[in-house]
Amino acid sequence: MSPSALPDLVPHRGRRFAITARILSAVVFSFLCYLSIGIPLAVIPGFVHMDLGYATVWAGLAVSVQYLATLLSRPHAGRLADIMGPKKTVCIGLGVLAVSGVFLVGCGLLRHAPLASMGMLLGSRLALGFAESWVSTGSITWGIGGIGGEHTARVISWNGIATYGGIALGAPLGVILARDYGVVALGVLTFLLGALALPFALWKRKVPPTAGERLPFRSVVARVMPYGVGLALGSIGFGVLSTFVALYYSSRQWPDAALSLSVFGGCFIGIRLILGNAINRFGGYRVAMASLAVECVGLILLWHASTPLAALIGAAMTGSGFALVFPALGVEAVGRVSMHNRGAALGAYSVFLDVALGLTGPVGGWVAGHYDYPAIFLLASGCSIVAALLSGYLFMRYGRSSAQA
Repeated sequence: MSPSALPDLVPHRGRRFAITARILSAVVFSFLCYLSIGIPLAVIPGFVHMDLGYATVWAGLAVSVQYLATLLSRPHAGRLADIMGPKKTVCIGLGVLAVSGVFLVGCGLLRHAPLASMGMLLGSRLALGFAESWVSTGSITWGIGGIGGEHTARVISWNGIATYGGIALGAPLGVILARDYGVVALGVLTFLLGALALPFALWKRKVPPTAGERLPFRSVVARVMPYGVGLALGSIGFGVLSTFVALYYSSRQWPDAALSLSVFGGCFIGIRLILGNAINRFGGYRVAMASLAVECVGLILLWHASTPLAALIGAAMTGSGFALVFPALGVEAVGRVSMHNRGAALGAYSVFLDVALGLTGPVGGWVAGHYDYPAIFLLASGCSIVAALLSGYLFMRYGRSSAQA
């Protein structure tokens, strides 16, 4: 590099750092929300199945009901972020996050009354699902609005790092807290995370809503639906891993089930940090196809694993493959609508993730009850292949024409 190029490089690096800092100031709320989601994730199935005495289907439902609440509230979160601004969306979500912690405290206190405890747990999961949709959608929209739509892929990628970083940190933390202090401690921590983050969200500078024609939500859904279906199919692997890995390990008498979630999250974050620019270089369709193929291999390894090490390798490959699926297809989905409908588009697109994760628990529990736990991972691997084929079809239909244009 010639000396004359150095003066231009320094401002470029400074600008890039400033953009990243502004993104992080928005997605930090997603991190705190998903830290709260990760904290009970590896504890709830065992608590419902072993402590409360309910069947595995109910254990899966207790996890998946959160995604039902996310599904129902996501469209409203996206539309509110477009109309009233993302700051209000995030603040409402953080308040409900604190409420979910209160319900979880009640669940732990009532553990000797299984029906009442289960009711409090379901209330906590519903509140947590509402908080997830509002905080996550608001954070992404806040980040994009603060730096411009041309950085959409970077915002979505960093939000995903915050998301799965929170889960990866929260899962083992939750196991330790539940082991030493019980479920009540998980509820107290969840309440504190929501209550303490809210003042910082109120203090942060707001992004004004964008002006322009608002498409009916059904029109937005129609435009992003093919990408959402691919996301849903590709997300089933994460759903079965997060919901059933603790019971899968327990059925084989393997220790450290939470470690697989941490490995998944660590690989997920690593791939997004190392290959985060791949979407801009190669396009969302190509990255999605490659990512889904890697995820499929990881799920097959989990299905066929005979040792904890093999299962960890499978979890690592699943996390590596799943890492770029959401932003790769998300960039293409958001590109199908105008700027002032991007919050609604993100909400509609994410709904398909919620549907997939919501169905994974009860369907996976039924499959496990009839065919044992490894069969769930085999089913998920088939879904990821179908998602890869769908991504290839979308590339043939839309990707080539947009590249030529």
